[in-house]
Amino acid sequence: MTVTAAKGFVAAGVEAGIRHAKQDVAVIHSTESAVGGAMFTRNKVQAACVKLDRAHLEVAEPQAVVVNSGVANASTGAEGYANAGATAARAAELLGIDAEQVLVLSTGVIGMHLPMDRLLNGVASAVAALNADGGHDAAQAIMTTDTRPKESVVSRDGFTVGGMAKGAGMIHPDLATMLSVITTDYPLEPGEPGGFLRPAVDETFNAITIDGDCSTNDTVILLANGASGLARTPETDASFAAALHEVCDDLSRQIVADGEGVTVLAEIHVQGAVDTSQAKAIAQRIATSLLVKTALFGHDANWGRVLMAAGSAPYNGGYADIDADLATLRYNDTVVLDHGSPTNVEPDVSGPSCTIKLDLGLGDGSAAYLTSDLSYDYVRINADYRS
Repeated sequence: MTVTAAKGFVAAGVEAGIRHAKQDVAVIHSTESAVGGAMFTRNKVQAACVKLDRAHLEVAEPQAVVVNSGVANASTGAEGYANAGATAARAAELLGIDAEQVLVLSTGVIGMHLPMDRLLNGVASAVAALNADGGHDAAQAIMTTDTRPKESVVSRDGFTVGGMAKGAGMIHPDLATMLSVITTDYPLEPGEPGGFLRPAVDETFNAITIDGDCSTNDTVILLANGASGLARTPETDASFAAALHEVCDDLSRQIVADGEGVTVLAEIHVQGAVDTSQAKAIAQRIATSLLVKTALFGHDANWGRVLMAAGSAPYNGGYADIDADLATLRYNDTVVLDHGSPTNVEPDVSGPSCTIKLDLGLGDGSAAYLTSDLSYDYVRINADYRS
């Protein structure tokens, strides 16, 4: 289950001394000519690597990705941008490709400059170590507060999609500090990866939240090199789209399950909204409510908090439409509110997962979010993050 599962990809993860005695630099490279696309954070404060990658994608097809953990290289000015460019240039020199064919990802503390001597030495070590079994090391090298690497692979119909991700905090759409690199040996043409990637990301990575904070560095990259040799048909395109969605969904679920201090995983489903956009606004508001999340931690339904959040979902300069007298609410399929009337039934929410379903009875709009509880450990982890 690695980012090198697809044919024609190699990777490595090495220890460069950026973090404390941990692997912290990864390189992923396609040995066959690849095409690629990416989606980035919509945060107005964007890391130097995000700006550089946007520029590179405008002029070249990506053949390699360099990732460092420990330092985000965000809010670092002109020097930060130059350092991102130097990282790409060094990797390109070693790989024998153009600098614009290298994408750079960083994750870690905002406002710090990269230790360039250590980083560039790490890039050299990683390039020297590239191999088809190096995906797991690469997945470990991109972690920050993650407790475990996140990897996923789907193989079917003669092709493979493999991916890795990191993320445990500062997770919220648009794009949840989250990074993901996805590779495939399915044949795509220049300009096509983004068209396949966008819907998969919107329904997965853009539908999760841990703490409501949208990162400066969020990036999802898709590289496709066609090494499978598969002949494309409309049917194989549909199969590839489904496989890509599966990998993105699996990785996004792993991110939430490994969220900082998480003890409960919760799925929020909203249906019967006026339209899909209002359903998404309401689901997002419930999923990010601190009162809902702390109740989840306490294994206490306290379902009035869900109604409170739903009724205060920002939408189009006001709040999304809801009529409490029409609403039906279920916790783990137990009805606690039936068309506006409480059932006086206490649902069992004692387990490590919870499903909350809210039917508004207003229309056909529906949306879902994956979220988590908010525990004491979340505060401890983030209070101590730099120490």
